[in-house]
Amino acid sequence: MSTSSLNLSLDNLAIRLRDRLGHALPGTEAQVQMAPRYSARENALSVEGRNCREAGVLALLYPDDDPYLVLTVRRDDLPDHPGQVSFPGGQREAGETLPETALREAKEEVNLTTDPVEVLGALTPLFVPPSNFCVHPFVGVLDHRPSLSATDREVGAILRVPISHLLDPETRVVETWTLHGQQIDVPYYRVEGHTVWGATAMMLSELLACVRDVV
Repeated sequence: MSTSSLNLSLDNLAIRLRDRLGHALPGTEAQVQMAPRYSARENALSVEGRNCREAGVLALLYPDDDPYLVLTVRRDDLPDHPGQVSFPGGQREAGETLPETALREAKEEVNLTTDPVEVLGALTPLFVPPSNFCVHPFVGVLDHRPSLSATDREVGAILRVPISHLLDPETRVVETWTLHGQQIDVPYYRVEGHTVWGATAMMLSELLACVRDVV
C-alpha cells in the first residue's frame, strides 16, 4: 500500500492545523465514518448532558521523514481490552485541566518529556458508553523525534505511524464482526499488524479529516 510523503513539513502542518482546530470541527460527521455501524448515531456520541467520567488523550505529532503520530498498544495479557490500540491518555484527576491530563498521562505511559509539547488545539470530545467516559482529545506537536518507552504496566508497545499511511485509503478496512451477539460492520485502520477501531479510530478519523482540510 502507498505511504508516499505528504510533501509538507511538520512545522507547516502544525501552523495549518492550529488554525484549522480554531474553527468549526468536522465533529461527529467525521467520527461516525469509523464507528461500528450499530452505534453510528450522532446523539450517541455527544458528551453533552452526560454524567460521565472525564478523560484526556493526546494525539502527538512529531517530524521524521514525514509527520508521524504516536499510538499505544495495551498488553495482550490484560483482562480488559487486550491488544487495544489507543492514544496516550487517561482519567482526569482533581485540580487539573483536560489538556494537563493528556500530557500527564502521556508522560506516565510512554515516558514523554512534555515540556516541549505544543498543544495545537482540541478535537471533538466523544462519549464512550461501555466505560462511561467522555474522552477529550488534544492535538500536540514536537519539533523532534521523541525517545519513548513503555513506562506504564498496561502499555505493551508504542506505534509510530506516518500520517501519510493513515491517509492512504487502503489503510481503512471494513469487516463484519460479531459484537454483543450481533453481526456488525466494523471499520478500522490497519496499522503495523494492529487493528485501530472503536473510539480511537473515531477520534483519529476527525484528526485525519482536519489534516486533509489543510494539505
